[in-house]
Amino acid sequence: MLAVGRTLSLVAGAVTTLAVSLSAQTMSFEEYDPPSSLVVPAHRVTRAKYPFIDVHSHQSLGADYARLTREMDAMNMRTMVNLSGRSGEALATGVRNARSAAPGRFVFFANLQFAGIDDPQWGANAAAQLERDVKAGARGLKIFKNLGLDLKDGSGKRVPVDDPRLDPVWRKAGELGIPVLIHTAEPRQFFDPHDKNNERWLELKEFPRRARPPGEYPPWATIIAEQHRVFRKHPRTTFINAHLGWLGGDLAHLGALMDSLPNMYAEMGAVLAELGRQPRFARQFLTKYQDRVLFGKDAYQPVEYHTYFRVLETADEYFDYYRRRHAFWKMYGLELPDEVLKKIYYKNALRIIPGLDASAFPP
Repeated sequence: MLAVGRTLSLVAGAVTTLAVSLSAQTMSFEEYDPPSSLVVPAHRVTRAKYPFIDVHSHQSLGADYARLTREMDAMNMRTMVNLSGRSGEALATGVRNARSAAPGRFVFFANLQFAGIDDPQWGANAAAQLERDVKAGARGLKIFKNLGLDLKDGSGKRVPVDDPRLDPVWRKAGELGIPVLIHTAEPRQFFDPHDKNNERWLELKEFPRRARPPGEYPPWATIIAEQHRVFRKHPRTTFINAHLGWLGGDLAHLGALMDSLPNMYAEMGAVLAELGRQPRFARQFLTKYQDRVLFGKDAYQPVEYHTYFRVLETADEYFDYYRRRHAFWKMYGLELPDEVLKKIYYKNALRIIPGLDASAFPP
């Protein structure tokens, strides 16, 4: 009888083991997220080593400036650039409110209004409005990704990034001495087939509308080439290429562009994961182009800045990025030299964005 009981117990154990095994085999990729068992030195950085300027943020014009400044002080952010500044009276009101609530802490970039782009006078009118926006306090111009992707003119045709109707605006920005921070296209993987070879597979599964299928959009390379033609056509205008121009995973290509386009700068908003997985090459790149890269974050979540600080400042190995759908791989610290950090954190922004208060930053 005892033997029978032992046999039944063994069978039950085997069945349980099999059930667990089968459950593991049917677990989805989204569910598989094991904590690392690697034990290495860790330096979690919640405050930047130097005060910094975030050149890529988005806030409502009625933001809670008291709360924002407390959060900024905690992480050592001295200045936030709000790229959603809008235009006209909305921008002017936003500038006045921010200056009153927190002098010197918030900067606004104006935005274009594309309505009426078929009008032969649209370019001249848009340039004139940009000049008025700068007089009202705008310190730059932000171009959103709809240009080159979804923006259509009156005939229903896509408006390319290098559409000549925008030339008066690019020229006016150069004349006014303000930078143009421009977001063109999307990550290249959004234009690729959504299959097992796509690094953004998880993101496209979670957000299928982010895919850019060839039946609806031109190839990624076509849109990016349009942007580069704008930079070449307007050498007297300073452009800040958002998201490292989506070339964070091909820094040699980005470096070649830097060499050929002296009026092009870049910022690292939402693409830190690309730098953090290639620490040696990224360190070389940022050291070589230390005068051309600015700090940017994009979506504002204070705790996520800590990963930026850790990647840029420490030599830590194999730690998590803050959003798995962007990076299922681990991060490595670049341990940038102090002078490179200073340039990325604030010196480059102070040089190319007019009207910033430089007194709060170390030499």
